[in-house]
Amino acid sequence: MRRLLFWLLVALPFALHATPQTCLIVGVPDGDTLKARCGQPGSYEEIKVRLNGIDAPEKRQAFGERAKQAMSDLVYMKDAELDCRKIDRYGRSVCRVMVPAQSAPNGPKTLDAGLAMVTVGVAWWYRAYAKEQTPQERGQYEYAETEARAKRVGLWRDAEPVPPWEWRKAQRDH
Repeated sequence: MRRLLFWLLVALPFALHATPQTCLIVGVPDGDTLKARCGQPGSYEEIKVRLNGIDAPEKRQAFGERAKQAMSDLVYMKDAELDCRKIDRYGRSVCRVMVPAQSAPNGPKTLDAGLAMVTVGVAWWYRAYAKEQTPQERGQYEYAETEARAKRVGLWRDAEPVPPWEWRKAQRDH
């Protein structure tokens, strides 16, 4: 029995890191949450997805609607590759989301949706969860946020933008 429990505990992290799957993005509730339809016709499963590595302004927060629109422009009704790494406390799959790139013929074929949101200044790199990213992803996200701040794009035009985690805490405290 002990041996079985040991092997279950060892295997669990690998089971949660399933192979990426291609899903159609059918909804964008806000700048860091998606609804995706996965599977084959007749046996679809709709899942709620939280983008790994970012936190976008809430809809009622400054830049919240812009973040939602930017995400929608990026992913809505597109097939996306979801690399889901865990399930959060709200039952959402936390995933890296890759979408087809609309770039020059020699450019990348896919685009990291979370990284794109940070790059254009409509989301923060969510440092509190950086350990859930690969070292390469952490470097890319940190660089993108630093550049967006320096260029004062998107929410970085605001003199003192309020991170969503602080905004949510203030809402709970009132």
